[in-house]
Amino acid sequence: MDQNTNSKPRVLKGTVVSDKMQKTAVVEVLRLKKHPKYKKYFKVSRRFKAHNPENTYHTGDQVFMSETKPMSKDKRWVIISKAE
Repeated sequence: MDQNTNSKPRVLKGTVVSDKMQKTAVVEVLRLKKHPKYKKYFKVSRRFKAHNPENTYHTGDQVFMSETKPMSKDKRWVIISKAE
């Protein structure tokens, strides 16, 4: 079994849209995608549950989050810092 151990975890930038859960925030990540036929760009959003250890990040904050091992059924990201 060959494991890829020296790969960096993914880091995404997003906006906190909910902080109502204890030690968890919902972060929405927006990205632009290009339509293959019409060549027009459109927005695609995705929401992730991220670990918010001391409940320091609140709704509307721009944050960076990193991929980590699974913490629960849905939570696989941890917020690492606030984006300025």
